[in-house]
Order: sequence, then C-alpha cells, then structure tokens
Amino acid sequence: MSRPGSRSGTNPEQPRLFIALLPDSAVRRRLAEYCDGWRWQGRPARVRDDKLHITLHFLGNVACTRLSELRATLAVPFASFDLALGRPALWPRGIAVIEPLSVPDELRALHTALKEPLRRFGLPVESRPFHPHVALARRAQQAVFPVQVLDVVWRVEDYALVESRLDTGEYRVLERYSENVEGTATKESCPGRPPE
Repeated sequence: MSRPGSRSGTNPEQPRLFIALLPDSAVRRRLAEYCDGWRWQGRPARVRDDKLHITLHFLGNVACTRLSELRATLAVPFASFDLALGRPALWPRGIAVIEPLSVPDELRALHTALKEPLRRFGLPVESRPFHPHVALARRAQQAVFPVQVLDVVWRVEDYALVESRLDTGEYRVLERYSENVEGTATKESCPGRPPE
C-alpha cells in the first residue's frame, strides 16, 4: 500500500502541488522541436511535451481542506513580461535544460512576491538562488545539444497552481493567475474529487 504523497501513488486528500509558468502551444511546439534536435545518447527520460514548464515554487503535498485558502493566498501583484529562451545546458545528475538568455526583473519579482504568502501559509520556501529553466530530460548525462541556437520569446501573461499526479504522470492546472491578480479556478474543489 502506498503512503500519502509517495511516488507509487497519489493521495487525493493531499495533492502534490507546484506553482509554474506554462508555455502556450506555440512556445511548447518550438521547445519540443528544439528538444528533438538534441542527440539523446544513453537512456534519458525526456519530459513529455505537454509537461514542459518553468517551476516557480514546489509546494509538495497540501491538504484538500486548505486548497481554497491556498488559491486565494497565491494571488499576488503580477506584470506580464517577455522571456527569451535560448541557452541549453546539462546540469548535475544529468538534467538537460534550456535557460533564459537573461532573467527579466518581472520574473524575479514574481518569484520573490510568492515567498511571503507561502511562508504565511506554512509551506517551505527554497533557500537556494532561483535559476529559472525548462527541464527537457533527466538521466541525460551523455546528451549533446544542437549547434543551432534556440531563439524563442515567450510572452508570459499568467502563472498557475498545478497538481502533479504521480499515478498517471499528468499535470492538472487548478488555478491560473494573471495581471488582474484574480485566479481562474477549475470547477473541482479538490483534485481527484468530483465537483461539489
């Protein structure tokens, strides 16, 4: 039997959550095409095209009973910005990523603005410096990235609260937040439960 939040299953009473930037279909397609241009040697685990994203904060397991409060807590002032992606890299432990050419002030401000509400909510906040990136693959120590440079500008107009379902490998967007600071929720009160 799997433990709540364990890798072998998903506990519908405590969904595993993170806050992310999710690319639109055009940017996702460009990233996927660029990913196809890498030489994937060995046995890498590529990230599915529909799961490409930039993590702002990983929240871990949160009780369903607190989801409504969390959704309201995460609405912070936000300004849209352009994010130029184009720097491939191989990180330690074989993580293949694409990094921004530079990190916009608006992105740093959003990442910082979310820290305080998360602390007030009682969730841990990463202490290491923020290095935004799109993960392309894991176990990719032998991968070779393309000579050609990825040149894509991602217009970031919102951020999202996302559930990561370990049982199906899917991501489910629970709420989106845009410049108006008001979230747009799904109809479900809690992931894995029927609507109320």
